[in-house]
Amino acid sequence: MTMSHSATIGAEVHAAPKSKARNLAIDRARTFLTLVVLLHHAVIPYTYFGHTDPKYFLGFDMIVLATDSFFMAMFFFLSGLFAWSGIARKGARSYLADRLLRLGLPFVICALTVIPLAYYAISLRQHPEIGFSEFWWNMVTKGPWPSGPIWFLWILFAFDLVACLLHRLSPNLLDPINRLSLHGRRRPAVFFAVMLAVTAAFYIPGRVHFGPNSWFEFGPFSVQHGRVMLYATYFFFGAGIGVAQMDRGLLAVDGRMAKVSWDWTVLAIVPYCLLWVLIFIKREILGNPSPLPDWYEALYAICFTVFSVAIMFLILAFFQRFKQSGSAKLLDPMQSDAYGMFLVHYPIALWLQYWLFDYDLPAIVKATIGFVLTVAASWALTRALRQIPGATKVL
Repeated sequence: MTMSHSATIGAEVHAAPKSKARNLAIDRARTFLTLVVLLHHAVIPYTYFGHTDPKYFLGFDMIVLATDSFFMAMFFFLSGLFAWSGIARKGARSYLADRLLRLGLPFVICALTVIPLAYYAISLRQHPEIGFSEFWWNMVTKGPWPSGPIWFLWILFAFDLVACLLHRLSPNLLDPINRLSLHGRRRPAVFFAVMLAVTAAFYIPGRVHFGPNSWFEFGPFSVQHGRVMLYATYFFFGAGIGVAQMDRGLLAVDGRMAKVSWDWTVLAIVPYCLLWVLIFIKREILGNPSPLPDWYEALYAICFTVFSVAIMFLILAFFQRFKQSGSAKLLDPMQSDAYGMFLVHYPIALWLQYWLFDYDLPAIVKATIGFVLTVAASWALTRALRQIPGATKVL
């Protein structure tokens, strides 16, 4: 007797978790995102938003608007892919111990070294008379103690902790997302629609209530109030896909998701253009009021959410589509070092910007020099750090 489609999905979901070979497409997507982070930080000084350098280029505003709207959410999604199956395979205690080593230890080290080194470059422009030791002591004891990009680490650990608690409550809790993923192998638009609806439901109220600039801050622990639940939804959608049979679901090499990249392109471009329309309305018609009207924040949040999910699908579709196309000459060699590059790049980027500040060069030239040297230096530093015995377990 032939097993029904729903029964087949149920059997696949409850298959015993086991270790599998690395997914090359996901590895490349994660490494690509790391380079996006480095690019984001390389161009910010030359934008309307950042503008810490007198040079300016509108194209960098276009880059920052796009990257800020998706890359951290996508990092949470990719991290979530391996959370649920990792908990099931290792057990909650062992899983959390591994995550504490991989996330908690780097957070503490970076908060005490990398972050002060990075922000000292900014401080020197305003207070050149203050030495680093005094700056470091004031940051750690009096504050503010910004986290820079490492806020991602403690939030991800918090999500891992919640995932362990939920898994203990019910190992089957995310089965509906996994079934949706298996269904998404043939109909990815359904998964897209559900994920879009859920992320919008969690993000829009937070954006309207808190606005875009409200942050929780406690020492080096910080996160944007309005985006916490957005990041959580991405993480748990990823965890749901990774419950079981990830290679036979939405992210399957032979699935339809990788074959409809033009659809994802259109779904990304349209809301992105609408975001620029809303930015024009805010600046030229509303006059940059603070706070912005609720209707404006709601419309912006809708466009933001559609773009964020669509661009993620587009990137995943691209790397799934070309998974078998041979070696990515830059991404593949960089894959094992990508996490370390994320951790160490920030002071390199900011000190390069400090050095370039006094040169009368176009913004494009400054950003290009900053980006290329940040990639090269952070990659070389990570390679060197990974030679330390035991460092590969962390980096």
